Amino acid sequence: MSRNFYILAGALAFFALLSGAMTLVPSSFQPGLPANGSLWRMVALVMLLSALGCALIAVFSNLFEQVDRRSEAQRVDERKRRRELREPPAE
Repeated sequence: MSRNFYILAGALAFFALLSGAMTLVPSSFQPGLPANGSLWRMVALVMLLSALGCALIAVFSNLFEQVDRRSEAQRVDERKRRRELREPPAE
């Protein structure tokens, strides 16, 4: 699940960079597009903040998945050890 958030964060960051680059393009090269640079900057900022939020969610999700895997492995090892202590060695 965290992989999906990483991909989403990457795509949003790419489009944020693209929107930021649009502020540098003269308005004569943008027929039919909003020529106001502040609009492109606002879109870039919103997308960048969204990308950072998605990346944060991905990191936390990855951490919780890792903790869950390790605790499950620890429980399995604990069960094996208890079973070995209960059973007498076969002769």
